[in-house]
Amino acid sequence: METNSSLVELPPLPSYTLTLRQPVLAPIPDNVLSLILPVVAYWVVSMIFHFIDVNDYFSQYRLHTPAELLKRNHVSRMDVVRDVVLQHVIQTIAGLMMSVFDGPEYVGHEEYDVAVWARRVRIMQRAIPTILGFVGIDSIALSKTLSDYPSLSGFLAGGIYPGLVQTTTLRTGQEVIAPAHAAWELVFAKFIYSYFIPALQFFFAILTVDTWQYFWHRAMHLNRWLYVNFHSRHHRLYVPYAFGALYNHPVEGFLLDTAGTGVAFLLTQMSHRQAMWFFTMSTIKTVDDHCGYHFPWDPLQLITSNNSAYHDIHHQSWGIKSNFSQPFFIFWDRFMGTRWQGDVTLKYERARAAAEAQVERELSENNGQSVSTVLESEPGPLDAGAEDVSVQERAPRKILPRTTRSASKRGHGVNGSIRQK
Repeated sequence: METNSSLVELPPLPSYTLTLRQPVLAPIPDNVLSLILPVVAYWVVSMIFHFIDVNDYFSQYRLHTPAELLKRNHVSRMDVVRDVVLQHVIQTIAGLMMSVFDGPEYVGHEEYDVAVWARRVRIMQRAIPTILGFVGIDSIALSKTLSDYPSLSGFLAGGIYPGLVQTTTLRTGQEVIAPAHAAWELVFAKFIYSYFIPALQFFFAILTVDTWQYFWHRAMHLNRWLYVNFHSRHHRLYVPYAFGALYNHPVEGFLLDTAGTGVAFLLTQMSHRQAMWFFTMSTIKTVDDHCGYHFPWDPLQLITSNNSAYHDIHHQSWGIKSNFSQPFFIFWDRFMGTRWQGDVTLKYERARAAAEAQVERELSENNGQSVSTVLESEPGPLDAGAEDVSVQERAPRKILPRTTRSASKRGHGVNGSIRQK
């Protein structure tokens, strides 16, 4: 009798058969592909920006001139590539190890899951008469006057649809009459299952990564031991470029980037296919934040204030104690009071002028040949991370030479690219 009573109250759930989900790109398993795609995306997007950089296209959107790129960084491009490759190896190994504890994915339960949500929608309708009663509306009486509109009438009656029935077979083989779902309930339930829940998963994954990265990143600056031993390596890049986005100490790379996205993936219980999107888009966003360009038509720089211009301030010696948020939004900087305030145009102009002056001086002193020295007035990464830059020793300043292409004589739209709004 309890079973029949339950059937009378709610539509029955359909049966289902599970089968293994086929990989997107056979024979590569989806969990492995979710580790490959971010690495591929990193280098593809980085090389696009690198091509733009070395050919000096869109110079009006540069954050720094080629002369600054040559004279202000404290690490060679080859060293950057080496450390990024190591970071990719570490994150891939970590992902493969995590997949050992992550079981296979199955399909075939989708219709059942939608029906579960449709049941929940039906149950929630029971509160409609009470809710409308608070504002003086008798929804039961109103539903009777709207009997020509069965869906609306049933909704106002608290999820009672007398005309919606179906014949179902119990496990015992007995056929019974049971309620059926309204069409709108199934459509709404499918929307929840297919769009709303995944959107919530991505939202909380982004929130998790931003929170994880902000507090670890800030700790790397507030704790001198962490900064000197780990994070200072990333700050050898005063003039960031795309493929330097993951130039980190291996410990920092694992702790901030690999572990952060891994925790977000586990907490939100994403599928492997969702992970493909999340890991890949997080990677592209990180590369874009370090690209060195502030394009007005770049969608990743339009949807959030945490863009290349915002993060570039953090890479400057005078802005290193601010703008810790990455990679998506800046709400933690706003809430914690660590967002850089004010116009930075003059500071960028001074750095550009100093770099270009040194290029001109070296060209004149060396018969037109540039040399591989870093700007003399530029503090080292350890100096910039200290509380008092002026009393610290300077770090070594040797990098590989790079052709300036008459960098000091080019006009670049740097000023218009870096204003803080």
